[in-house]
Amino acid sequence: MSPMAYRNHVNRYSAVNVDAMLEDASPHKLIQMLMSGFLMRINAAKGAIDRGDFEEKSIQMSKAVAILGGLMEGVDLEKGGEIAANLISLYEYINARLFQATAENNVEILDEVQSLIREVKEAWDAIPETFQ
Repeated sequence: MSPMAYRNHVNRYSAVNVDAMLEDASPHKLIQMLMSGFLMRINAAKGAIDRGDFEEKSIQMSKAVAILGGLMEGVDLEKGGEIAANLISLYEYINARLFQATAENNVEILDEVQSLIREVKEAWDAIPETFQ
């Protein structure tokens, strides 16, 4: 099997695996998955910047922005009140910083947004199952 054919098989298997996880995931788990995906995309973008692979950086940054949009859509302002409004403000700040990091190829900004999402994720992960 050629390397390209092997990669296609792996990609199809991965897509099926992700679809299965999404199908069984609770809303709480979906947010965890989005945050993990965001962190992975930012890591990949940082690596691409370090390698000078700006096409890959753009791909990864676009995916990170899309994931951030999904996180924003998941915020329920009616139920979440002030905390939800603050979370939206944080996501908007992160979005602006992502665009700045993209324009400047700035890894330090990516470190900052990664740290912010990591803090939110750690708090999200700490929510007891009875409140999920």
